Amino acid sequence: MSDSPLSPTPDPLEVARDHTPARVLVNRAGPGYRTRTWLSLREDHAAARDAVQAEVDLLGAFGPDRIAAHQLFALKSQAGSKAEYLRRPDLGRRLDAESRQTILERCPAGRDVQVVIGDGLSATAVSAQAPALLDGLRAACEARGWSFGRPFLVRYCRVGVLNDVGDLLNPGVAVLLIGERPGLATAESLSAYLAFRPRAGHTDADRNLISNIHSRGVSCDEAVRRVVALAEQFRTIGRSGITVKELAALPQPLSP
Repeated sequence: MSDSPLSPTPDPLEVARDHTPARVLVNRAGPGYRTRTWLSLREDHAAARDAVQAEVDLLGAFGPDRIAAHQLFALKSQAGSKAEYLRRPDLGRRLDAESRQTILERCPAGRDVQVVIGDGLSATAVSAQAPALLDGLRAACEARGWSFGRPFLVRYCRVGVLNDVGDLLNPGVAVLLIGERPGLATAESLSAYLAFRPRAGHTDADRNLISNIHSRGVSCDEAVRRVVALAEQFRTIGRSGITVKELAALPQPLSP
């Protein structure tokens, strides 16, 4: 028998708390949270509000070298301000006239994959996740021999902007990297919406989604792998949307 002492039994409450960012099993002071938990809650709430109200700093988030490498530039939706964007989601689904013209002048049409970056409801998420995702997606697409469109940022952006991008550029697959609505667990969560040949009139039923891309959720490398795998499925079967199940996320059969 070993003379080493037995390892202490882990506290089941600590184990449960380590598996979720939610504030569960945190004890209380009278009918409310303890001070430490309450201050943490207030801090995360402030971070979420800041993420919604902030503007994406293209140069600060992506840096001059990455901007030059991808030839990144910024456009905007029909919403004239962040306040109007929050009140009028419909305006965030359409590009304004100047942006539509700029796309036609600067972006090559008919590429296999076109990546768009949208601020959405979290500029913080875009700054934290989108630069590395853009690099990874471009490298993965080019490694497969796919043509890669010139990416751009859309300010005051909603998911429906993919339809305008499809009408203007006719890409095989359009990918929108957009900030998710922040919660009290993180303000840095990004989504990747994908559509096969998006067009006016398409809805969320025609798109696929990979969500919760952040440090405690889906990693950047995993997101790139899943986006490219979905794009491969779209190209093979000629469609996207609710009838397409993400093969990369399904359980794999056991080896015989």
